[in-house]
Amino acid sequence: MDLLNTLVDKGLRRELPTREEALAVLATPDDELLDVVAAAGKVRRQWFGRRVKLNYLVNLKSGLCPEDCSYCSQRLGSKAEILKYTWLKPDEASKAAAAGVAGGAKRVCLVASGRGPTDRDVDRVSQTIEAIKEQNEGVEVCACLGLLSDGQADRLRSAGADAYNHNLNTSEGTYGDITTTHTYADRVETVHQAQAAGLSACSGLIAGMGESDSDLVDVVFALRDLDPDSVPVNFLIPFEGTPLAKEWNLTPQRCLRILAMVRFVCPDVEVRLAGGREVHLRSMQPLALHLVNSIFLGDYLTSEGQAGQADLDMIADAGFEVEGAGTTTLPGHRTDAGGGCGSHAGGCAPCGEGPEAQTGPEAQTAPAEAAGSQAARTDLVAVRRRGAGTDLAPNA
Repeated sequence: MDLLNTLVDKGLRRELPTREEALAVLATPDDELLDVVAAAGKVRRQWFGRRVKLNYLVNLKSGLCPEDCSYCSQRLGSKAEILKYTWLKPDEASKAAAAGVAGGAKRVCLVASGRGPTDRDVDRVSQTIEAIKEQNEGVEVCACLGLLSDGQADRLRSAGADAYNHNLNTSEGTYGDITTTHTYADRVETVHQAQAAGLSACSGLIAGMGESDSDLVDVVFALRDLDPDSVPVNFLIPFEGTPLAKEWNLTPQRCLRILAMVRFVCPDVEVRLAGGREVHLRSMQPLALHLVNSIFLGDYLTSEGQAGQADLDMIADAGFEVEGAGTTTLPGHRTDAGGGCGSHAGGCAPCGEGPEAQTGPEAQTAPAEAAGSQAARTDLVAVRRRGAGTDLAPNA
């Protein structure tokens, strides 16, 4: 196919596709899906070989968030029956992190619900970072605490944080339909603050919230503009008790097309397969490894993932290998900028891609029409009942 050949050539040169080309990837028929995966896989292997980076989530504080993000089980007014607990002590968080590191995780992601941290919260997280680093030599630590105030990113950096995650989630044009208690611009500003402090920026998206193909391309191009080092791609987990509980717009095929589009737009960026992969990709998860070079190991913030050993088996069976702690994640041209975390030498940008905006027709097809809606698989949405905040061993 001329389209795929063009996209492979551009990806190998780190050249941005046009909006028309990105939209065309999302519109490819299922009969051509393996061709799309194979093409994007060439780009993935060019910059990351067959390595898969493992990341492990520790939910420092669960539930009771004052923000109204419609996709979130921890949101204001959520009826989802998730775990609710206040801040873990540094030693508790370090113990939880150690389980992930023992399972092969190279990066620990510390997450706390809420609009943003107070200065006391930053002190608490700083102590947690120091405890984790003391007990786990060489581990990367990424913090995800919400909107940052002046100086907080610098303090996290001084405490040893390597990266900061703050996702854009959806396009600027549709952001107000998803969240009203803060703005898209607030999120962009927090990413900029993290970058200015020398933290590796991690910023991504959530697909499956009712957005159009054009919205998906908009948010991925916006991420590319931010030039992050890591871009997590989440697929909506429709929790009962949240406003988006009835949104079941994704099929495994559509998820793969979305991941391929992200890879073509962000060829040399760490693209991470994140929440919702078990729910929506299901038995086709191994194909996604040809598109992404990073996944979360085990459970998520409020939902269960597949067993950690199953993740490791999947990676090995698909012919990939777990990235070692001593390996630099990003290709050399991205790490030569200086400063930054263990994944790269330079000051990290948020997990996203950064393209120059280019023109082209924008298909406004709704996802349910483009991919065909699937039957709700509520049986696959399992609330986390183990690990952080419980007396049960974590899944790692």
